[in-house]
Order: sequence, then structure tokens, then C-alpha cells
Amino acid sequence: MTIVFQVSKNVQEKMKEFYKDKMRPKTPPYAIFQAEEADTIITLYESGKAMFQGVSADVDAHLWVDMEKHLNQRVIDINEPKKKEEKENGCYFYQSTIGSDEVGTGDFFGPIVVTAAYVSKENIAFLDELGVKDSKKLTDDKIKKIIPKLIKRIPYVTYTLNNQDYNNWQEKGYNMNQIKAILHNKVLYQIKERNYPADRIVVDQFVYPKKYFEHIKEAKDIVSNITFTTKAESKCASVAAASCISRYIFLMQMEEMSKNIQITLPKGANHVVDQIGKEIVQKYGFEKLREIAKLNFKNTQKIQES
Repeated sequence: MTIVFQVSKNVQEKMKEFYKDKMRPKTPPYAIFQAEEADTIITLYESGKAMFQGVSADVDAHLWVDMEKHLNQRVIDINEPKKKEEKENGCYFYQSTIGSDEVGTGDFFGPIVVTAAYVSKENIAFLDELGVKDSKKLTDDKIKKIIPKLIKRIPYVTYTLNNQDYNNWQEKGYNMNQIKAILHNKVLYQIKERNYPADRIVVDQFVYPKKYFEHIKEAKDIVSNITFTTKAESKCASVAAASCISRYIFLMQMEEMSKNIQITLPKGANHVVDQIGKEIVQKYGFEKLREIAKLNFKNTQKIQES
């Protein structure tokens, strides 16, 4: 059982005094302390969130829920996360999950990066402390800062599809959804083989489940027990982690590619991308795009017409 809630400053001081003789010598990142009380592990984070883990977590949490009510007239419902989870269709933030997400499918330049990550209940507060959420809601600088910390603690598997392979697949008749499904299945199978105790496997739905499994029917190993849901990054901690890890690897790849051709490659598929594409063709020839771009995008035609 895991219970997390925000604790007021005066109650934080009471907690530090109460657990001072039961504190562990080492604390997790961004934690003020971590203590062990019988069957419960109590962690107080710098953000003011307290996490109670263990068989008796609800008993220990109620002590401080009552303290909040007594000192601050705050009413805390420790069952609220579960109620919210049941109310909102497909919210799995308080479960141990494996989730996968991809980056780069909407970018003319750069690879497609797909990651599957495992996040246990015990690490959900750690992700919250780092500010991990959907990578599209974080700046590149934030991603570069927090992901090196994340990948030291969160198990993950990543597959990077370079542009040459992508273009070859496209020319063989594979569409984007087929490619995504194949890569998601690949990383999910690899991380599932490690036997992490996940309550479920979650994928951000980009195609109907029936079509997803049609796309991967020729795969040797297939992961079938999947929960598909839209906007999964905001509903599932492991999908949010996978999204951010994929973004980080994509950014590193883009920087390396930019360095190699001595031209800064922009993200997306807008008119700026067209201009940079024309510059690359003038400097290196059209075939260079096969190495660094997705040739089936409309940008290719605009570049050729210039």
C-alpha cells in the first residue's frame, strides 16, 4: 500500500521530531528524511509531500491526517487518489506499470525513438519530485537536466530507428502506425522479459487495438496484455517516464547529427525545416537527406521544388 499527500510546514516539523530515532542513514533523492516504523516506510520530500509505504501505511498516514486536522483544520482524504482513479477512465498513476511512448514521428529530421519503462509504486513520488510528465510539456533544457537522474533509477528499454531504416521501411510499404506498433512491441517484449512486478502494461493509443495487433501479427514475440488509453502520459507514470526518456535520446541524436553536418537541425516539419533542408541539399546533395530525414514527409517535395 502506498499513500502520498501534501504536509503543512508545522506538521513537517512534528514528523521530523517524531521519527528522529527511526530515520534511515541514507535518504532518497530530494528527500528530507526516510524512516522505518514497524511495517511502514515513511519518506518526507523537500516538496512537502509525505509518502507512506507498507502493510500499515494507512495506519501511520492517519496519524498525520489527524494532526493536519487538529493544527491546521485541513481535511485530507487519503482515499482520494483511488477515488480519482476510479472516476477518471483509465488513470493508473498509483499502480506499478510498464509503459511505452515514442518521439520523432512528427519531425522531418531525426530518428524515431521508442522507449518502454517500468515504474513501481515506490518510484512514483521520485518522478513527481523530478517533475516528470509528458515530454511535450517540458522544455528541452528541463529534459536534459532531469533525465540523466531518471535513467539511473528507472529501468527502461529503448529502440532508435534511424532515418535510413525508416525510409527503407516506407519504401517497402510500411506506414507510420505499422512502424510504431512494431517498435512498441519490440521494447515492451524486452522489458517484460525482465519480469518486473507490473500491475499492467500501458500504451498511449495511436490506433485501435485490433489494428495494432494486425500490424504486429508477423512478429516472433508479441505482448498482448496491453491497456490502450489516450493521453496516457498524464494517466500513467511509466508512460510519462518513457516519453521523457525518448525525448532525451532524440535530442542527443539531433545534436550529434547537427554537429556532423555543421548545420543545426530544427525539430518539427514547418517552413524553417524546408529552408534548412534546401541548405543541406545545396551543401551535401539530395542523398544526404536519406541519412537524416524522413523522405515521405511533404517537406521533401518542397525542398525538391526549390
